[in-house]
Amino acid sequence: MASRTGRNTRFELDLIRVLSRELYPLGYRYRKHLRSVVGTPDVVFVRDRVAVFLDSDFWHGRNYDRLAERMTLPWRLKIERNMHRDREVNRRLRSDGWTVLRFGERQVKRRPELVVARIKSALAKIAAGPTPRKASAPAPR
Repeated sequence: MASRTGRNTRFELDLIRVLSRELYPLGYRYRKHLRSVVGTPDVVFVRDRVAVFLDSDFWHGRNYDRLAERMTLPWRLKIERNMHRDREVNRRLRSDGWTVLRFGERQVKRRPELVVARIKSALAKIAAGPTPRKASAPAPR
């Protein structure tokens, strides 16, 4: 397993091409595999504090409930550890003020334009600034 690379996979590179074509002209810049960010996201928009993870379906437990019964115990434990780590990374990044987006391999392969649209939407929402909360009316006495 150590020889398997988690970087620059085909589905990741395909998405990066679409992402660059769509977002670069709009002025968005990103870094790939930035180690200084918790969890080493696949794509990081540093200025906007958006971390994008492109997860392999098998290794990150997509459809785990369907596949678990066919896995041996060591594999189940490995996948469960990965899923737990993903949740912890999400929690830490969000508590540090980051927006975290996770996409599965199947999502990226089937509809990369929708993945890019979600990323673009998250970036636009951040650029628009925080939405003001409505002042609640005082409770009647």
